[in-house]
This record gives sequence, C-alpha cells and structure tokens, in this order.
Amino acid sequence: MLRGIAPAISEAIDQEMAESPNTVVLGEDVTYWGAVFGFTAGLQEKYGRDRVIDTPIAEQTFMGLAVGAAATGMRPVVSLMFVDFLGTCFDQIYNHLAKNHYMSGGQYRMPVTVVTAVGGGYGDAGQHSELLYGLFAHVPGIKVVVPSTAYDAKGLTATALADPNPVVVFGHKLLTGHPGMPFEGEEEDVPTDPYSVPFGLAAIRRAGIDVTIVATALMVRRSLEAAARLADDGISAEVIDVRTLVPLDSATLVASARKTGRVLLVDEDYASFGTTGELAFRIQAGAFDRLTAPIRRVAVPDVPMPYSEPLERAVIPSVAQIVDEARALTGVPATAG
Repeated sequence: MLRGIAPAISEAIDQEMAESPNTVVLGEDVTYWGAVFGFTAGLQEKYGRDRVIDTPIAEQTFMGLAVGAAATGMRPVVSLMFVDFLGTCFDQIYNHLAKNHYMSGGQYRMPVTVVTAVGGGYGDAGQHSELLYGLFAHVPGIKVVVPSTAYDAKGLTATALADPNPVVVFGHKLLTGHPGMPFEGEEEDVPTDPYSVPFGLAAIRRAGIDVTIVATALMVRRSLEAAARLADDGISAEVIDVRTLVPLDSATLVASARKTGRVLLVDEDYASFGTTGELAFRIQAGAFDRLTAPIRRVAVPDVPMPYSEPLERAVIPSVAQIVDEARALTGVPATAG
C-alpha cells in the first residue's frame, strides 16, 4: 500500500534508474529531503550522489544542465521544487527543452522528465501555491501529466521516463502523502512491478447521466465527493479525470458531454486564459448540438493565492462550490436540510 502520489513517483524513478544507467536525478534537496515532498525519497541512499545530485538554488542553471545532458545521451529527471519558480528557468524550458529537438532537425532529443510540486490549501501563500500547468501546455514540445492517484502517478511517471521528449509531471502537494502535509488522497494498493499508464487517455472515475464534471489532480478527489453529495439530490454526475493535458483525450470528454448534455469544469489553476477555456472549446466543438446548457466552470479567480486561511479557502474550489454549480446546471433543487 502506498500513501499518496509521492512514493509512487519515487518508485517509478527507482525502477527506471535500475534499468538505465544514463538516468540521473538532479535538483534542490533531492537527496536526504527527497525533493521536499518525497518525489525522490530513498534514491540517494540506493544510487549515491553521482546519480542523485543536489544542486544549488539556481533553477536556470540546473535546468540548463538537464538540457545539455539530454543532448549528450543522458536521461535527466529534474526536480523543480515548486512550480511557482518556473520563471527562474523559463528560458531553458520554453526556448531549449521544448524546441531543441525540432530546431536541430531531429538531431537532439530531449528525454527530460521534470517533476514539480503544485497547489495550495496549506497556507504557503502566493509564491508557493500555484498550479500553472496551463503555461507548460501552451507551448508545443512539452507533454503535461497531472496524476490524481498513486496508481496513475507511478504508471504515468514510468511513461514519462521512457519518452524521448520532455514531460512535466505535476504532483499536487495535498496528494503526496508527505508527513506533516494535509492529505486528501487515500492509501492505494499499487503494483510493485513496473507498469505504465498511457498518455492521452482520460479516466472516467464515476459514471453518470445528468452532468459531466471534468477535473485534474486534487479537484478530481473533491469532484468525486461532490458527486456523492449530488446523488443525494437525485443528480447523477459523471466525473472525468483528465490525467494528461498534453496529449489531451478530447474524445472521452466530448462523448461524456454528448451523453449528459451538461458540463462543469473544475480547476485549481487560474480561470482567465487557463486550461478551462481550452477544455470548454474542445468540448463545445464536438458536442454543441447536444449541450442543453452553457458550459460552466469553477476555478481560481485572478488573484495571487492568499496566505490568510479563510481567503485561501475562498479562492480554491471547494466541494460545496462544485455541488452548487452542478445544481445550478441541472436545475435540480437541493434536498431540504
């Protein structure tokens, strides 16, 4: 049994390192601290400091190191401790990691897996609580992976590690299972043998006929809880876990929308110019003639993440918000009391 996605990701990296001597791990606190949230826990003890390398707090430098190492045949796994620090290595990711294979005419592949911690809900304020996966999904050349379960975290990470091009794995902190952190996941029976989960295949976590709820990461867990509450009101909600934003399984989303006729998008990323807009376009393009109501969304408003606990709770989508929006979509009144 694994408690959370962090040990699952670490196990996938471990199994890849055992098979591939060219796979190395680098980043801040990846040795004894296990990349703070546990994504690389136990690897330094097993493979030593030659393959699990603590770097200075210099994201541009170690991301550039990964780009160069990949070009020479290595397979770096990079820990970008908090996704909020993306800006410090923006150029290395967007202008090199994402583009070098194309701009070299296929001469240089970029088999780099970046693992980064995302999300709020524990009072870490505006510089340590964002998701920002829409920024990565926006630029061609990078695959974007967002697991919500330990099983998927291990399988999707294994697929990422085998990919010849760059992949970013987004691990939500409240799903890591790391000691001292709030935990909204659950212990899972994850196979110890290596396995993979394919990219571009969404998962229907709960079947329903009245409304489709589309979510990622922590919001999948909250959407499932909301669906259980909606069932008490006689509303049958289908919950879809996107799993990978790039590549995106538009077909599953459209098929569900055509079945239910109503769609609610739930996202912990910012609302404006974010992933909810792209998902809404893809869904309406394939299901417009079957939609009985406009697509709705619950997302983070356009404000920096507050440090104040009541304000943070107010801006991150809650189970109650999801329930209210789904009720509004279906027009079914809440059960009294």
